[in-house]
Amino acid sequence: MNDIRIALLDMNNNQVNQGFKNIREISEVFQQNSEENVSIKTFDVRFKNEIPNIEDFDIFISSGGPGDPHREGLEWEDQFANFLDSVFEHNKNNDDKKYLFLICHSFQLASIHWKLGNICKRKSYSFGVMPIHKTEEGEQEFLFKNLPDPFYAVDSRAFQFIEPDHERMDELGMKIVAIEKERPHINLERAIMAVRFSEEIFGTQFHPEANPEGMIENLKDEKNKEAMIENFGMEKYLETVDRMDDEDKIVLTQAQILPRFLQFVKKNLLKQAEALV
Repeated sequence: MNDIRIALLDMNNNQVNQGFKNIREISEVFQQNSEENVSIKTFDVRFKNEIPNIEDFDIFISSGGPGDPHREGLEWEDQFANFLDSVFEHNKNNDDKKYLFLICHSFQLASIHWKLGNICKRKSYSFGVMPIHKTEEGEQEFLFKNLPDPFYAVDSRAFQFIEPDHERMDELGMKIVAIEKERPHINLERAIMAVRFSEEIFGTQFHPEANPEGMIENLKDEKNKEAMIENFGMEKYLETVDRMDDEDKIVLTQAQILPRFLQFVKKNLLKQAEALV
């Protein structure tokens, strides 16, 4: 196999977004560093009702995006739900696997679609560089292998996934691999921050694609700045901005999770191709 075909699903509903720009950049670096012929195609899912045919691609990365993840009766919602089921079912029944990474809004959509727990509105909008804690399963998660516990990632959300249905997740073979910061003294459910949906499908509530430049750009939006000050206080906000480009925080997370996912998929696709020869 000399071709690796990547589909990027833009879930931003025609809003300019730093995260999608970062996803494209990470994909392009992978493309440039691969000996194989790597193609990248973008699909505007929510604004133009575009959805990839899963037969035409090997890798799918579905972005974050604005708004309520619950259904509003729009055409793209059925298409995206069918897309999720198609990838999941294809992998159960075929040796040539399809790989999917779901970020933030896409992660919430999938969690609602597969009925994994309570996806509800947060008391306040969350924005900032947050510590993400690995679960026991997360300690074994190879995408987190080179990350400390906790590791740091950009969080940007009005909604959250809490109260997971463990029975349902066990039935589907899904594992919670990261949660929000443990705060026993605060009587609030800790949000689920990452799920291993299957060997081929992974999702994060946080933004593994984020980099310091994008974060600084996002802070020009008053809503994000206010949310960060509300979450952390002014002193912590200034410290966070000052430490944005620390090598052991979001710089490390960006360099690890999505690039490791792409390398892992490439290795598996090459193995699949060899098995077919």
